[in-house]
Amino acid sequence: MESTGRIDNGQCWPALPLASWQDTCETLHMWTQIVGKVRLALAPPVNHWWHVPLYVNTRGLTTSAIPYGGAAFELQFDFLEHQLMLRTVAGREQSLALIARSVADFYRAFLSMLREAGIEVKIWKMPVEVPHPIPFDEDFIHAAYDRDAVQKFWRILLSAQTIFQEFRSAFIGKCSPVHFFWGSFDLAVTRFSGRRASERPGADAVTREAYSHEVSSIGFWPGAGLGDPAFYSYAAPEPQGFFAATVRPAAAHYDRQLREFILMYDDVRNAASPSAALLDFCDSTYEAAATLGRWDREALERGIETT
Repeated sequence: MESTGRIDNGQCWPALPLASWQDTCETLHMWTQIVGKVRLALAPPVNHWWHVPLYVNTRGLTTSAIPYGGAAFELQFDFLEHQLMLRTVAGREQSLALIARSVADFYRAFLSMLREAGIEVKIWKMPVEVPHPIPFDEDFIHAAYDRDAVQKFWRILLSAQTIFQEFRSAFIGKCSPVHFFWGSFDLAVTRFSGRRASERPGADAVTREAYSHEVSSIGFWPGAGLGDPAFYSYAAPEPQGFFAATVRPAAAHYDRQLREFILMYDDVRNAASPSAALLDFCDSTYEAAATLGRWDREALERGIETT
């Protein structure tokens, strides 16, 4: 595939307004939830739900190896060949074409592919973290697949992941992998202060586990809730004064409804150096969270000295 979009230090930042691929985005979101729920059902639990996300790789999104019956298998969205690939440690390989098809059709075909490979798994067929969810086997509304848009989305994830990994490398405290949450449909990396957080009143079990400890998190959304793709940064619990912190670049702003700093993707891709702009956003919003939250930065960060 020829890259389309601005190239910055090897990263590709193509234009991808949500309106240009919203139907495909919503369909792909449901497909990733179906595949991701298989990993959720079979993988051993890990703190903060780290056993459920997908990972960006050189062809698309993968579950990584999922244990099953004393062996393992992997599911991968291949956005170069536009196939959902199933591979087992025994060498078996099957594929499901990524084409314009309904979520209901994808769901049935996917479960059939698993059964043909001898994999029996039961997943909850209700989508999560979306308004007005439709059971997978009843969803004939979402049925779009724009190959070019999906490839652009994957290219953006690859580029963002590279910067998130560079940002992550300076932190020696507990930190998540750079991973793709299929529920909220975002790429994220999260740093931890090492201290437990107060339990959120009325929080459900998922939220309690996700935010059991103090965090500063950075991520990328393709546009849901904001109208267009954006990077975000938040602290939980949010320290006093965080909303008023001065962060970089100048285009970043604090959204009082979301309680997060937002940097629109187009402000990154149109910057003199998109990579530098995004890294600046990561660094400055984390610094605000860690300083105002009184994290032990000297113990948590590589090469930092504090007085």
